[in-house]
Amino acid sequence: MFTVEDVATDRGMIQYRTEDLTGFRSRICSDRAKRGIDGPATIHTPTGGCPFCTDRLSHETPTFSDGTRIRHGESVTFPNLFPFARWHTVTVITQAHTIDRFSVRQLADALSGQSDSLKGQTGYASINWNYLPSSGASILHPHMQGLVDARPSALADNYIQGSERYLRHYGKWYWDVLREHEQASERFLFGDEICWIANAVPLGEKEVRGILPVSNLNEWDPWIESVAEGLIRVIELYRALDTHAFNVSLFFGRDDGSSKGFRAFCSVIARINPNIASLSDSSFMERLHLEPVILTFPEDLASQYRVHAAIGEVNR
Repeated sequence: MFTVEDVATDRGMIQYRTEDLTGFRSRICSDRAKRGIDGPATIHTPTGGCPFCTDRLSHETPTFSDGTRIRHGESVTFPNLFPFARWHTVTVITQAHTIDRFSVRQLADALSGQSDSLKGQTGYASINWNYLPSSGASILHPHMQGLVDARPSALADNYIQGSERYLRHYGKWYWDVLREHEQASERFLFGDEICWIANAVPLGEKEVRGILPVSNLNEWDPWIESVAEGLIRVIELYRALDTHAFNVSLFFGRDDGSSKGFRAFCSVIARINPNIASLSDSSFMERLHLEPVILTFPEDLASQYRVHAAIGEVNR
């Protein structure tokens, strides 16, 4: 499923990994974690002027064409005022401006709002979440964003095309082979019908990937609560490792069945904690070369998950 090349330098070992399906590459250099740039989280939480807080949301956020917003539990969904996709929606997850711990219900409600807001739009959908400013969130108040475009984003396109090639060549679904392979590996975290793994060729630091048993948005509603439960366990693992900021993306194929061999999947990556120095964990390698430098081996992340799961820190 992937290839590994170890390269020794005068100051340590670098491991280059390449994913066979897509050719995606990352390099793992665990010694760089010794720099200690990811210190304790420094989160400034002023509420003044937040358009997503309850007292301002109703008159500072747009509505859909029928004058409504979508509500599930305490979540509220509406069009993005500054879209960067053909169809772009926002879901405010909680009424609270900041929150220490999310519940399964809160995330399931927010995911349901996102799902409802994207259905009926033709194209390739994704559900996304930047949590805390160091992950790219421009507003601190927890919120998700849904996108639908006529063509998939670059990452999704690689997987959709790769999945179709794999199916044509081998007569098997790549994602089913991957699930079987990873459930027997040291990178497996938890789950059966939705398989959660420490991704072998990480897109970002401490990447966890959930493989869904469906392909498109119209099929996934029965799995929303299970995805929410899985996300909570991943977030709690990050918290146990003193990581607070993260990104989440759920990728879906087209709802017309044309994404042959593709399974929807969820990717979660840890980001550097918010800090007063404005340090980031993304540089020219991640954003320009599209080849991230990773500090944590996926196998070590899975081992850390098992340790913290054994003491009940990630099984809420």
